[in-house]
Amino acid sequence: MQSAENDEFIYHESLVHPALLLHDKPKTVFIMGGGEGSAAREALKHYSIEKVVMSDIDQEVVNICRKHLTANQEAFADNRLHVIINDAKMELEKSESKYDVIAGDLSDTREGGPCNHLYFKSFYESVIKPKLNENGIFVTQAGFAGILSHKGLFSSIYNTTKQVFKYVIAYTAHVPSFADTRGWVLASDQPFKLDAEVLEKRIKERINGELQYLDADFMLSRTVMNKTVDTSLLNETNILTEENEKFLFGHGLLAADSV
Repeated sequence: MQSAENDEFIYHESLVHPALLLHDKPKTVFIMGGGEGSAAREALKHYSIEKVVMSDIDQEVVNICRKHLTANQEAFADNRLHVIINDAKMELEKSESKYDVIAGDLSDTREGGPCNHLYFKSFYESVIKPKLNENGIFVTQAGFAGILSHKGLFSSIYNTTKQVFKYVIAYTAHVPSFADTRGWVLASDQPFKLDAEVLEKRIKERINGELQYLDADFMLSRTVMNKTVDTSLLNETNILTEENEKFLFGHGLLAADSV
């Protein structure tokens, strides 16, 4: 669904650009998942980027998208992009590199799903955080964030991330192909400079081409939640762990338990 041609730019601009623009000078990016290449495409629009590592577990998806998604063929041909077929956790663990930005372009959790462990507190704590540079930023897609859907995963990811990083921001965007609002979570141990004037200047100076969805004011506005969602984020106590997985409605035990 993240690859729907008419509106995938909403999802991928939202995932990638806030983290890169809030970083003072990002040079290296690690993308967990992202096999269709769209997150890499957005990251490579930044002049400062020297290396993007994309680690996806599915070779077939990468091959098909490299061949057929014409919007991403330039990104796949960019020599700054390094595509690795491997579980992102295993790849980060064995790598000696650290990154300015680590982005989770992942599927939602489901029973037995391949990405569930990439949302656990232990993963954020023992793998993500040590692989970030001193002023590094972590960002992940965080499931549905609508007024009726945000408790499925969004609020839990937000609370889990808060247990590991000092500064955490949640933000949302409506994506028509999902027929709902989607959420993302940004995290760092350095405070974020949420200044629209600075961010707009960075958009103009750093990015090759025009963004279709985001400008500085709108980007900051996405961090403001309605009262229902904001209250849920503040009051959420659930932490995602190996013993305490959570599945989205329609994707496993939660759906069965809710009937």
